[in-house]
Amino acid sequence: MKPKLNPEAKAIYRAITAEIKKRLSLPGSEAHLERFSLTNDPGEIRERQEYLRTNLPKVRPEMRGLISKVRPIRFQKEFLSDRVLLIDESEVERAESLGLCHVTTDPTEAQEYPIVLSTLGYGVDVELKPQDIAPELYLLPLWKNRGTLEALARIGEMTGERSVAPDILDALEKFGEVMERESVLESLDELIAEKEHELNEKIGERLENFSLTLSGKELLNFLTQLREGNYDAIFRHFSGIEEEILELINRAEHELSEMLGTAVEVFSREELYPVRVAPESIEGLRRLLERELALERYLAARETLEKIGPLIPKLRDEIERVHELDFLLAVREFTEGFSFPGVWEGGIAFLQGRHLFIENPQPVSYVVGKKPEELNVPGADAVRDEGIVILTGANSGGKTSLLELITQIEILFHMGFPVPAQKAWIEPLDELFFFRRKKSVYGAGAFETALRSFVRALRGKGKKLILIDEFEAITEPGAAVKIIGELLKVARERGFLVVIVSHLGEDLKKELPFARVDGIEAKGLDENLNLIVDRQPIFGKLGRSTPELIVERLARTSRGKDREIYERILVSFGRGV
Repeated sequence: MKPKLNPEAKAIYRAITAEIKKRLSLPGSEAHLERFSLTNDPGEIRERQEYLRTNLPKVRPEMRGLISKVRPIRFQKEFLSDRVLLIDESEVERAESLGLCHVTTDPTEAQEYPIVLSTLGYGVDVELKPQDIAPELYLLPLWKNRGTLEALARIGEMTGERSVAPDILDALEKFGEVMERESVLESLDELIAEKEHELNEKIGERLENFSLTLSGKELLNFLTQLREGNYDAIFRHFSGIEEEILELINRAEHELSEMLGTAVEVFSREELYPVRVAPESIEGLRRLLERELALERYLAARETLEKIGPLIPKLRDEIERVHELDFLLAVREFTEGFSFPGVWEGGIAFLQGRHLFIENPQPVSYVVGKKPEELNVPGADAVRDEGIVILTGANSGGKTSLLELITQIEILFHMGFPVPAQKAWIEPLDELFFFRRKKSVYGAGAFETALRSFVRALRGKGKKLILIDEFEAITEPGAAVKIIGELLKVARERGFLVVIVSHLGEDLKKELPFARVDGIEAKGLDENLNLIVDRQPIFGKLGRSTPELIVERLARTSRGKDREIYERILVSFGRGV
């Protein structure tokens, strides 16, 4: 069952969950936090504590970078236009229901497609299963998410839990060879243009360095043949350089063939300089490569999927486990130095509790209700298992912060989390009320609203903890003593736990002899005239207030007539500067 919280307590609950959420790396990990919503079932709280005790040690800060690299791997259905499924008439309805590719019963129509799949012995034999017809739909998401697989493999090593990611990565290597060829095909225009430019530079250099050397007799013979119109003589003299250019072209095409995995002949032999590749030659090569690669990719994907298909469900589980690890790491970071509280009966007690949202807080120990024997703190002998406590003492001494700390500890306990204390004992509650003092809200309306809220908190039965911060601030002190007194009597009669912050401790103690009055003491002023406050409440002792210390500070820092007045006020407290 979920304990009820009033609005101020809910605000603290939201602040705690927000602190954990901001430490999460992955979308979707919040679902694990939602499973730790409030409960007052002691068995459920113990189960959550045991789960966290077992699993929090498995996560380490160095996992954060790996966890952040994990992305969802989504396998989506898609219609593939590069293949056809050739089947018998009786299979058409079933095949078309798969919605993966074009379906036909005509072998002639099938010849137009790069990939022909068939149940009739044409092309590649398949069964009417998605993994046979479109294995790439399983492989491509894995290939594109290799970073996720690598992170999963490393996380598996760190947690000591066997990961399927290394096996999938190994199996993807052959498929990767095809994908690398495909990436080369995507840059075909740039690749050929680069090779064309490189080839023309080499030919240009060769032509610049070419020289024709003839003897006197050879020159006379050469000129005679030219006068007679025998131009073959010229070409014979230049045949050597032509052969060199053709050799450069052949070598360039060989290099392209190696890169593309197929025989390439795209450079013209008719116009040797500058060398150019016709656009239609590039397009023809592209179509050829696309057909070859489509079939090659299909076959590689099918072969690879046969190896890793059974691992894909386990991979999904692993990714979900990483979301769980993300949640656990966030909880571990948030609760560093916390302890698991014991499930207690009769109240709440803690040793060395530390406020979650105050930097470098002074640890404090406290108890409301039944006191554990292990609560060995100074002054604890004054505790008599009181369920009604009046907290008094210095302004800015930490009284409100203590109420917030109690609320924080209660909420974390009811989530099943460790709490910010050296040790704690907590009773599961049915309801938790925290009434924070509203600044600058006074008058009859504010008083009526507050009184209605307090009375509502006292309705019904069950295990309740009610925390009230300075009720008297919204009404007259005399009336406040009477009203608070009656409210606390009702709370005691019904077995509720109450901590109320009040400056009326002395008057309330007379009205409520069953209540314990604790105090937070201001001990004086330091060398900078700041209040020296011990935020650890003294059990059973009225807290010394601070007005006289404030007056003393003003007297010390003022001059002239102002100082005289402050000193006179200070004397009325029985003190001097």
